[in-house]
Amino acid sequence: MTVHFIGAGPGAADLITLRGLRLIQECPVCLYAGSLVPAEIVAAAPQGAHVVDTAPLTLDEIIAEIAAAHARGFDVARLHSGDASLYGAIAEQMRRLAALGIPYDVTPGVPAFAAAAAALRCELTAPGIAQTVILTRTATRSSAMPVGEELDKLAAGGATLAIHLSITNLARVVRTLTLRYGADCPAVVAYRVSWPDELLIRGTLATIRDAAKAAGVTRTALILVGPALAGAGGDSRLYAPDHHHLMRPRR
Repeated sequence: MTVHFIGAGPGAADLITLRGLRLIQECPVCLYAGSLVPAEIVAAAPQGAHVVDTAPLTLDEIIAEIAAAHARGFDVARLHSGDASLYGAIAEQMRRLAALGIPYDVTPGVPAFAAAAAALRCELTAPGIAQTVILTRTATRSSAMPVGEELDKLAAGGATLAIHLSITNLARVVRTLTLRYGADCPAVVAYRVSWPDELLIRGTLATIRDAAKAAGVTRTALILVGPALAGAGGDSRLYAPDHHHLMRPRR
């Protein structure tokens, strides 16, 4: 018996990995994260599977479901949105399972920031503009941010920022980042990327808050900020005629 933590992707049912889908199809128990995982993916569970929406459950109740499956020798597909390693709250579950001697593994998924970049048709690491992407969040009602990970400090280097779980803090995000990037820096609010009701709100730090407010976006959104979003920058050296490497040696 194994618990399979599976990154179910950002929303579109065909953005789950082949491995993740196969595991869902094989497991007689499926635990999934509420409205964040599409019904089409959950529907891949085998007929008669025990399927549980964990959104209203506590950690203890989730572990109890898994322990009951373990007692019956049933494999469990534990679905999380995006990639489970990012804000998936899987570490605490894995600690509990390890203490109970219940085996588990992890299958990665397509993260929201990658899906947003694809939808925007942009490269987050533009040559000469930004070569670093920082994935972060801001403090809300959930866990506090560790000392040293304040948004102002993370923005000091001019990296592309992918700010999760922070749409309700957009005003504070804009105030903080305007001091570092300037009011004309490109900014995007990506709402439910790859879902049928996907909405990409483009603007600058000066305009993005009003635009998001006008669209009524209050949850399930990713904030992207950084000069690379403008699509400018020079060409990569990777394909330059005078750039030689193992696969394209000097002639």
